[in-house]
Amino acid sequence: MIKAFKAVFWSFLGVRKREDYEADTQRLKPQHVIAAGIVSAIVFVLILLGIVKLVTR
Repeated sequence: MIKAFKAVFWSFLGVRKREDYEADTQRLKPQHVIAAGIVSAIVFVLILLGIVKLVTR
């Protein structure tokens, strides 16, 4: 599961080597990548909301 979060993190940044991408497609289960993507997206949105609340106070 940690490898799925790592793959999603690098994908969010848009920095992926082709070799890493191909290795991830071989060893990661799609369910883990989907779950990591959803959790990461929720955390990202919550962080953005927190920053906006801090700035607008």
